[in-house]
Amino acid sequence: MTYAGVPGLVEMREAYGETTLVVDPARLVEACLHLRDVEGFNVLVDIAATDYLGWGEPGVAGHYGTASGRDLNEPGSQGHARVPEPKPERFAVSYQLLRVGEEPARVRVQVWVADGEPVPSVISVWPSADWYEREQWDLLGIRFEGHPNLVRLLMPEDWEGHPLRKDYPIGGEPVRFSDEE
Repeated sequence: MTYAGVPGLVEMREAYGETTLVVDPARLVEACLHLRDVEGFNVLVDIAATDYLGWGEPGVAGHYGTASGRDLNEPGSQGHARVPEPKPERFAVSYQLLRVGEEPARVRVQVWVADGEPVPSVISVWPSADWYEREQWDLLGIRFEGHPNLVRLLMPEDWEGHPLRKDYPIGGEPVRFSDEE
């Protein structure tokens, strides 16, 4: 299927039986409205963000391919691992869309943003985006511009930082047991 009419379309990729539409972050809401109203993608299944801090830099370990999995660092990681291609920005925010009806289909809409760069909220398109956007804010610190209540969802309100960022300090908090005073 072709999605050439999607506003702000930067790139369309087909891999592993999935379609990814990379769109300009400034036109995300417009692209989502088009996909909902013209292409019929009536369900927002999920919003997932990925932190690619350090991606494409030297020192990447490989994966050994077995019968239960594939080697992502072809030709092999036995001393020949390849460095992954650099990403356009630090964060990728992916929207998983589903079209339910006579011609069911799935598509991923993806935007790339730098650290501190806001992403437009899509709550006006899919109200279910409310908690998904709050989750990405809480865990990765991606700010969704126009979100009516962008507050923590999973972490305590007094938590400092965003624990799924790759630059979040490792260590954590000491475990408190119920029998301790």
